[in-house]
Amino acid sequence: MTTLTPDLVTQALRTVNDPELHKDLVTLEMVKGISIEGNAVTVGIELTTPACPMKDRIRNDVTAAIAAKAASIGAATPIVTVDFTADVRRPNQKIREGGNPLPMVKQVIAVGAGKGGVGKSTISVNLAVALARMGAKVGLLDGDIYGPSLPTLLGLDELGATARGNILMPFEVHGIKAMTIGKLVDPEKALVWRGPMAHGAFKQLATQTDWGALDYLIIDLPPGTGDVPLTLAQLLPVTGAVVVCTPQRVAQDDARRAVRMFEGLGIDVLGVVENMSYFVGDDGKEYDLFGRGGAEMMAQQMGLPFLGSMPIHMALRKNSDAGTPLANWDVPAMGRQLDTMAQALAGQISVASLRSQFVQPTISVR
Repeated sequence: MTTLTPDLVTQALRTVNDPELHKDLVTLEMVKGISIEGNAVTVGIELTTPACPMKDRIRNDVTAAIAAKAASIGAATPIVTVDFTADVRRPNQKIREGGNPLPMVKQVIAVGAGKGGVGKSTISVNLAVALARMGAKVGLLDGDIYGPSLPTLLGLDELGATARGNILMPFEVHGIKAMTIGKLVDPEKALVWRGPMAHGAFKQLATQTDWGALDYLIIDLPPGTGDVPLTLAQLLPVTGAVVVCTPQRVAQDDARRAVRMFEGLGIDVLGVVENMSYFVGDDGKEYDLFGRGGAEMMAQQMGLPFLGSMPIHMALRKNSDAGTPLANWDVPAMGRQLDTMAQALAGQISVASLRSQFVQPTISVR
């Protein structure tokens, strides 16, 4: 008679979602052990709290999924036991306390946004270039697996990807090192990938690229709160995240969700950037197209640092399309704004680093 195997049980558990996080138990790395003895299957599940109110639902869903898998292969219905343990640390806290797959990278900074179209990739590129101009060694990873923008923003069209064995060699352009999946696949092909495929692609780009020694690795995440940010939190010790937001209310609503996502993953939010803050016309008049100051107000309400605002610059659009980010500093006002933003970010990174190194002592006064 056909019998269950650990691989088949794992397949079954990929169909069981955490009721609150809405992702499967395997992707969330909650499955901590599978043992099979005859017709008895024991599964170890690690919860984020010992008082999880969804414990019974998870047990029932796991039992049903394994029974369904057994039925699908003609095996007898198994006796399923679910052993629960709990680890109250959030995903990125666990990584920071464990090993680092990129030991030569000092600081890993995520740049995210609650929605697309807010200029997150443009901000990522210019922050990376600005930090490099200040003398730092900077890497930039295009973590937007589904819609990579770096080939255009960095002018990589004429460059080919190279590798040494199974190690990717980063592109060295504009004073930074960069890697993007956009140079590893057909640029005309739509990447229709499920979560595990995106997880694998991001992991390969992050850990199988020869970054060398870096002061900062900036990671441009895809918009929203999907699989890639979770993979990042489970893979690298992230110093903190930058949230990019345009001024209008609908963008703020999504940015708040991005902030809560990072907090839930154990990643500090280093600050908020307001992009497309206003537009300066040829007459020198400033036009608040989207309600200038909205993202700054959101940052204040959430108790987050505000790293600065970026107006709509015709030159910024032109240089982004041409893949020449260094040309942004040919416009003095724009260069100053980018430098101010990068300096504010560097300051917040320093604060976050000190906070992680030192534990504030408790003083008892009697």
